Amino acid sequence: MADRPPSTLRLRIDQKALAANWQALDRLSGRAGTGAAVKADCYGLGVDRCVPILKKAGCEAFFVAHWQEVEGVARHVDPGSIAVLHGCTNEAEAAYAIATGAKPVINSLEQARRWTEADGGPCHLMIDTGINRLGIATHECSDPAIAALDIDVLMSHLACADEDSAMNVRQLQRFRDIIPAISHRTTSLANSAGIALGSKYHFDLTRPGLSLYGGVPRTELSEVIAQVAYPQAAIIQRRSIRAGEKVGYNATFTAQHDMEIGVVSIGYADGFLRANKQEGAAFRDGQTRLPLLGKISMDMVVVDCSEAPNLREGDWLDIPYLLPEKSGATGLSQYELLTVLGDRFA
Repeated sequence: MADRPPSTLRLRIDQKALAANWQALDRLSGRAGTGAAVKADCYGLGVDRCVPILKKAGCEAFFVAHWQEVEGVARHVDPGSIAVLHGCTNEAEAAYAIATGAKPVINSLEQARRWTEADGGPCHLMIDTGINRLGIATHECSDPAIAALDIDVLMSHLACADEDSAMNVRQLQRFRDIIPAISHRTTSLANSAGIALGSKYHFDLTRPGLSLYGGVPRTELSEVIAQVAYPQAAIIQRRSIRAGEKVGYNATFTAQHDMEIGVVSIGYADGFLRANKQEGAAFRDGQTRLPLLGKISMDMVVVDCSEAPNLREGDWLDIPYLLPEKSGATGLSQYELLTVLGDRFA
């Protein structure tokens, strides 16, 4: 088979920024250790790119959601340092956990009994303190199935850490109240935003995710978190249109004068969603703004090249991806903006 030609999409990962973000969050975590949420392919930026950088920076605890994610992370770190947040929902998952050494985060009495019956060994335990997703209820903490577990990390998860909400205080107190009732080695509550809430939320281990990859869920982090992901897309066609001609699906843009335009190789299949249209633009060399014209398609967009008439097919454009700004402009969460990036980027 012939060699595959280069992609017309590329994603630069700022490795220094990623390492610096983890180190900044580690400093803010004080005496607590600092792990890393690397689920969803490191929030869309790539396990093979990001996990080695996080490990080199000093991270020793890694969190994924699905068992299918363990193998990719384990290529770079000790499987025993990987925790699977969905727990062991069936016997096959329990067997796989034992075989690989990755630890399930037990989320129910049924999971607790399944893990004990499988002679599973050390595990983590999630306590639900109010988010009502995964985790055992606080009134279940005295159940014999919980007492039978060998719990490494006792954890809970904050629902409103990115807000100044009374919910944070309630969850903190519920977690504190339950800690003495369960035998365990270490405790963990804070995600990225939780770290910014202060030392009383840090316990023994923090679990940042979003902010590792450039997200800023609270203003306290805005001066310490750097952008990590820099998408670029190539121009795949240049053309001229006359006044009165239309652009794109449903002909939503009409040229008011003769124009120079460019077709760019990025669309909503690449995470460049139609929500970008409101303030959407691409940039040449990070400076010259090229407004979007018409609707965003699955695989391409059209930009106004009036301010950059010398652009040619094959030239690269920068796609703005500073997450807090992008979120404000599109109304999408910073989590979505990262995880919707497609797999066509080189």
